[in-house]
Amino acid sequence: MTGLAYFSSATGNTHRFITRLGLPAIRIGGTEDRSASLAELPFVLICPSYSDGEGRGAVPKPVIHALNNPEIRKNIKGVIGTGNTNFGIYYGYAGKVIAEKCKIPLLYRFELSGTDLDIARVRDGLEKFWRAQCLTKQTP
Repeated sequence: MTGLAYFSSATGNTHRFITRLGLPAIRIGGTEDRSASLAELPFVLICPSYSDGEGRGAVPKPVIHALNNPEIRKNIKGVIGTGNTNFGIYYGYAGKVIAEKCKIPLLYRFELSGTDLDIARVRDGLEKFWRAQCLTKQTP
């Protein structure tokens, strides 16, 4: 498997999901920010959504900052959105915004810190995704 990156706020929902997922991941933002290393390898981003009632502000500022770096942005291959279904159409909205702006697939969405089923689906989905990436990689 290749890289995994995530943003988690003070609530820690995404961090709890990553811990339960059990895969190595690079954190964006906070005191543990290692986003500069994302310029080194392809990665899938797991990102929660934050927004007002109209979708503005959905993507966390540290994620925007990281993806504004062309060396990092060229390596993002997919995104997984997370959020709270109480936000209706804006549930997991950051994933949709990132997918559209970076022209990458939105691979999955889960609520808050996810369920055991979400963990299993993301593990399996990431394995299949990276295998497909390797099979379709073009050599010069």
